[in-house]
Amino acid sequence: MSSRGKEVGIKEVPRFDKWIIFSLQHLFAMFGATILVPYLVGLSPAVALLSSGLGTLAYLLITRGQIPAYLGSSFAFIGPIIAATATSGPEGAMVGSFLAGLVYGVVALLIKTIGVDWIMRILPPIVVGPVIIVIGLGLAPVAIDMAMNNPSAESYSATYSAVAIITLLITVLATMFFKGFFSLVPIMFGIIGGYITAFFFGLVDISPVQEAKWFALPDVIVPFVTYTPVFSWQIVAIMVPIAIVTLAEHIGDQMVLSKVVGKNFIKEPGLHRSILGDGTATVIASLIGGPPNTTYGENIGVLAITRVFSVFVIAGAAVLAIIFAFIGKFAAFITTIPTAVMGGVSILLFGVIASSGLRMLIDNEINIGLKRNLIISSVILVIGIGGAFIQVNENIQITGMALAAIIGIILHQILPEKEESYGKKSMFQAD
Repeated sequence: MSSRGKEVGIKEVPRFDKWIIFSLQHLFAMFGATILVPYLVGLSPAVALLSSGLGTLAYLLITRGQIPAYLGSSFAFIGPIIAATATSGPEGAMVGSFLAGLVYGVVALLIKTIGVDWIMRILPPIVVGPVIIVIGLGLAPVAIDMAMNNPSAESYSATYSAVAIITLLITVLATMFFKGFFSLVPIMFGIIGGYITAFFFGLVDISPVQEAKWFALPDVIVPFVTYTPVFSWQIVAIMVPIAIVTLAEHIGDQMVLSKVVGKNFIKEPGLHRSILGDGTATVIASLIGGPPNTTYGENIGVLAITRVFSVFVIAGAAVLAIIFAFIGKFAAFITTIPTAVMGGVSILLFGVIASSGLRMLIDNEINIGLKRNLIISSVILVIGIGGAFIQVNENIQITGMALAAIIGIILHQILPEKEESYGKKSMFQAD
């Protein structure tokens, strides 16, 4: 189906054969990015798929089956999860994710009580845009390290660099020249093409796939079952402030989705429900060892092209993700993907994230020439990308992206001519 085809409504149930195809489209659209996040932070890709499917189903229930949105692994939490894991292990990162999910619940309650305008007052485009840029550029060293270095030798490798470059080239070509649905999954084509290239370069070992069982339970991390949760203010400082950024991203996605479907989801079923659904998905992920979840722009693109808005199709994609999580050979296959392939894909993907921050500034017509806007954006970029931190005490450290977001909010509140930071268009209101 194309944008000129017949529209499938939110509550419509497609014929079964089409239902499966439509659901697979959404699965492929989110797949590349969703498995990349756990790959980068050392979590299980199978658990990420499981939490993505469960989180999406929970989201659909909380939003009363009125918002056709798919949820996948959040890139904003990559840096914080790596930092939290370094200090407290993956279990500590899960505690932080759980607390970040609770922040969503608090914000949802506030929006239900007093409305949405207060969010715009503390998160104007001049703060959110540069913070999103920090998310992308802050991850740049991770992409380059994977692309250039042999992880076993921990040194530069010409072979790894060549595979990464070819992978990047395939991804760029797919992004530029593929049409229709295929244009929505360039990351997928990049991973497949890069994997084939790496195989011929001798970087792929398929023995884990041969040895794996067809059915296997994902390596879940469950509190009070596989570990005892420990509260840490350091984890709070690392993980919780990132919810500020992801909340702004969520609201932006809801506005785009409203325009695509032609229904104001901010009013009905309400922004409080969609935020609560997003937070619940993140809490579910934290309880089984998956990365935090967020609504996916890739899947919104699928909706725009196919005009298939059925929540049953979204639910179908969620169920398929859960099924794939229990296929042992599939999970083993993911582990055989060389770091050079993921590095090549990440160069483009992390750059796109940074560029989306620039787009937010442009779309909202922010005048960077004004002193207040120049100061706020400059300070956020240098603090976030430069790796600045505040050592609160021996155990608590506020670092990078979180510190940049907090200082950006403070500067916005104290500098004069505040109205200049909102631009000529509203970030949270439809045209």
